[in-house]
Amino acid sequence: MPDNIVWHDHKITRAERTVNKHQKPCLLWFTGLSGSGKSTIANALDLALHNRGYHTFLLDGDNVRHGLCKDLGFTDDDRVENIRRIGEVSKLFTDAGLIVLSAFISPFNSDRLLVRNLLPAGEFIEVFMDTPLEACESRDPKGLYQKAREGTITNFTGIDSPYETPERPELRLDTAVMSVDQCVGQLMAYLLERGLITQ
Repeated sequence: MPDNIVWHDHKITRAERTVNKHQKPCLLWFTGLSGSGKSTIANALDLALHNRGYHTFLLDGDNVRHGLCKDLGFTDDDRVENIRRIGEVSKLFTDAGLIVLSAFISPFNSDRLLVRNLLPAGEFIEVFMDTPLEACESRDPKGLYQKAREGTITNFTGIDSPYETPERPELRLDTAVMSVDQCVGQLMAYLLERGLITQ
């Protein structure tokens, strides 16, 4: 980093922003294969929290690649940079006092650990969408698995690119056997139990 770049302290602290919003900031990091239910469950939880008056923001893998990360492809190096950027943005949003929901395949344990280490202890909540590959592929909402099997697209997670299963996720959800409401209920219960929300 160049010597002429110096951190500028703000007059309003992270803690003061949190108090103003009457909530505790955290990052729920939804990880799993394509079609595992990351975006669906993150959206449903976002709505449930919003309806209870909480200040949230949802970051979705496809949406972010339309702007912030549109210059990145799907090589391993590009995937690492994609998650690094999202981690830094997520940290900024939690610094603003928000409950952040990030839905990204994020296939590498090292990348998810990098994001976890950006946040204070207890604020990174890894939500592993533990939906079997067979179920994800049978849904194939974007037709990507079929294209990957045909060789039309490459570096597709779960087919010709690896997915590293989280070692100790805070939550594990399987949308092959759980409904959207059940998943949201389990997430809300966790947030309540941890004191991150109060209703």
